[in-house]
Amino acid sequence: MRRRLRDNSLGLVFGGLFLLVLGLQALAGHADFNQRQLTEGLPPISLGRYVTSASFGADVAENWQSEYLQFFLYVVLTVFLIQKGSPESKAPGQSGLESDKEQKIGAYAEEQSPRWARTGGWRTRLYSNSLGFAMGVIFLGSWLAQSIAGAAAFNEERLGDQHDPVSWARYLTEPDFWNRTLQNWQSELLAVASFAILAIYLRQRGSPESKPVGTPHTATGIEG
Repeated sequence: MRRRLRDNSLGLVFGGLFLLVLGLQALAGHADFNQRQLTEGLPPISLGRYVTSASFGADVAENWQSEYLQFFLYVVLTVFLIQKGSPESKAPGQSGLESDKEQKIGAYAEEQSPRWARTGGWRTRLYSNSLGFAMGVIFLGSWLAQSIAGAAAFNEERLGDQHDPVSWARYLTEPDFWNRTLQNWQSELLAVASFAILAIYLRQRGSPESKPVGTPHTATGIEG
């Protein structure tokens, strides 16, 4: 059991931190929501009602979709784009899908290779792009969830101000939706770009996300 925990400690720790932070977000968001309710002369709501509300759903989904957009773009664009000196990039001259031999698929698969990497045909083609596909689907799903929850929250505010609600399609053209969306996209894109570039010159000893401390700045695609 101890070995199993150690071998999966990264996923377990991040999963635990996710649940902890999500719970803290719910508590902080609930308190903030009720403060605004009291300011507007409205009764406070329970925590259970808040975490099932459109307001909380929109806040959560808008962050999820931007994170998975980041992963989707990074997985797909690093196939073809290069950042010389970054451990997050392939070496110059190695961009592209690579050969079957380099990817260990089909006739070049090893005994322990995933079954669909050995099968060939559409199964191997699908599996060869499954990570990017999964990131893209989760991004689109969470973006859809954000738009639905955001539209509901937006209409709650409009009804409180005695304005007519808008349709979901109309909400997609509202500044509120794009403000929520773009403020997350720009921060994620900045984070990815800054990490890829800072990792050229800076090091974190022992981290697989960093080059070894003594590696030249110009070395590309080398991890610690």
